[in-house]
Amino acid sequence: MATIVALGPWAWLIGGLVLIALEALLPGVLLMWFGIAALLTGVADWLFDLPWQANLLGFAALSGLAVVVGRRLTRHAGDDIPADQRLNRRVEALIGRTYLLDRPILAGEGRIRVDDTVWRVVGPDLPAGTPVRVLRAEATTLIVEAAA
Repeated sequence: MATIVALGPWAWLIGGLVLIALEALLPGVLLMWFGIAALLTGVADWLFDLPWQANLLGFAALSGLAVVVGRRLTRHAGDDIPADQRLNRRVEALIGRTYLLDRPILAGEGRIRVDDTVWRVVGPDLPAGTPVRVLRAEATTLIVEAAA
């Protein structure tokens, strides 16, 4: 502890940079906010030469503030929808989008590839490679039309 206190603001600045660097190695977006709080604590310690107790209290307060602000900044648009209402609704995101036929539509049935998933499609007979627009979904089948 005495060695860290002897480093003064450098301990906070180095610690903040280490936390931000660890964020790149670990999943999530939490360490970055603690790293920012540590950097701000280091700057405050450098400007005002604060005692170590004030540094710890300042870091705790800045960490809480940084996490709250960070959560608001990184919240996704669908996060306010309860998880049970988002479950198994991936198909809704496909409606209105255009994809290329992976396999031709023959006798009204074909296939498209969306990322790593192959979907069964129903629509007018079209050759493979034709762009199609998803009109609606029925269970795991997409209803498509030729895209203009």
